Amino acid sequence: MSGNLHDDDERQREANAILERVRQETDPQIGAHSLAILTRAGDHFLARDVDPADRIEVLGTRIGRLAGIVGFLVFALLLASQLLKG
Repeated sequence: MSGNLHDDDERQREANAILERVRQETDPQIGAHSLAILTRAGDHFLARDVDPADRIEVLGTRIGRLAGIVGFLVFALLLASQLLKG
């Protein structure tokens, strides 16, 4: 009986150690991944993915992407107001 309790304690310590290692390995990646998403979104809306030598294309892309955000927000607010009325 005493040996069985010792085995359970050992397994519990081993499981906790494994879970701790997994947490340490995944936590920094989550933060880095979130930062990468925000960076890519910023680059997208600042039109860094188009030819920087063509100023008209950069300006037009920025205007178009800004208009897309504004349109999305307007439609989201209209939908929310319709849902809250009912």
